[in-house]
Amino acid sequence: MRTANDGRGDETWEDPAPASSTAPDDDATRVISRSDLPAFPAEHAGPAGGTADPAGATGGADETAVFSRDALTAPFAAQGPDSAPRTTPLTADGEDEASATRAFARGGAAPAPEGAREAAFTRRFVRERPGGRGPDTAGADTARPDTPPRSRSAPPPQDPPRRRRTRPAPRPRGRRLRLRWIVTALLLTALALPPATWGWVWYTARQDDRAATDAIVVLGASQYNGVPSPVFEARLRHAQVLYLDGVAPVIVTVGGKQPGDNFTEAAAGRNWLIEVGIPSDRIIAVEEGSDTLQSVRAVSTVFADNAWDEATLVSDPWHSLRSKVMASDHGIDSGTSPSRSGPAVIERRTQLWYITRETASLWYYWIFNDSSDIRVNAA
Repeated sequence: MRTANDGRGDETWEDPAPASSTAPDDDATRVISRSDLPAFPAEHAGPAGGTADPAGATGGADETAVFSRDALTAPFAAQGPDSAPRTTPLTADGEDEASATRAFARGGAAPAPEGAREAAFTRRFVRERPGGRGPDTAGADTARPDTPPRSRSAPPPQDPPRRRRTRPAPRPRGRRLRLRWIVTALLLTALALPPATWGWVWYTARQDDRAATDAIVVLGASQYNGVPSPVFEARLRHAQVLYLDGVAPVIVTVGGKQPGDNFTEAAAGRNWLIEVGIPSDRIIAVEEGSDTLQSVRAVSTVFADNAWDEATLVSDPWHSLRSKVMASDHGIDSGTSPSRSGPAVIERRTQLWYITRETASLWYYWIFNDSSDIRVNAA
């Protein structure tokens, strides 16, 4: 047993030398001193007859003794493998420092430092361990000194990754809900607008605004050769009541004539009012317009000439909203006071028809800025 000191403690390890020196060992090196050599037999004498001196002392300066390996090792074979004296210290791998120094000198390298000897001593105990599964991550200093350093092994082959189906990124849930709410709101609005407009027409028809204004405007209706139709006469009668109640000092009748007529709607209305006692100087006939929009445009000119701003519109109940919207678009601030008598308000079926017609006509005006072609006596 020999002990190698690595600077951290004494560790014992087995001598790797063979049990018997009779076996050939080319890697073992023994250091023999001059005094330990035995006397050699005569057959090993030099050519001058003297005893063979390993250093050439007895044989002369020019004589060299011939030694064989068996002759040198025979005297120590009986004493055991460890009987030969060693005059130089051993390294961590069992080699003497002189041999190690000569080996580095022959190779042109410097002697191994202390750290290298410690690493070599450590490798003696770990070099027989099986290699890991992964690549060799040890450095060059962990390789065995008698073998070239191992090359780094490539990583083990791996199966190619499975190709996954690429799905489009899902839309944010909040965005989908917001879009759904917008679409739903638009659909509900589109579905709710016609009923809402229908209700607005019905609500305005039930209003009766009798606040004081600049003039009472009676929208024209059919007339028969100067005689107002029942619908037109109901409007004129309601205007007479408003005038007598002091709502406005002037009554304006408006409306043109159809092809083949001898009188205009405005003239027929003026004549009827004079007959019932309204002073003629308090009546202005605007004989223009074949529909509600044209009549409102003509009345707006009269209001502008007289510097009037407010008006009280007299028409059928269901016609009040559309005429009020058109008057407002032409700069006339108006209220509505519809007539509550006549054919337009007698039957429920007629009322529903007028409300539906006025709803469609109002939307037509909002979209096309024109009056619809639907025409009945009440218009």
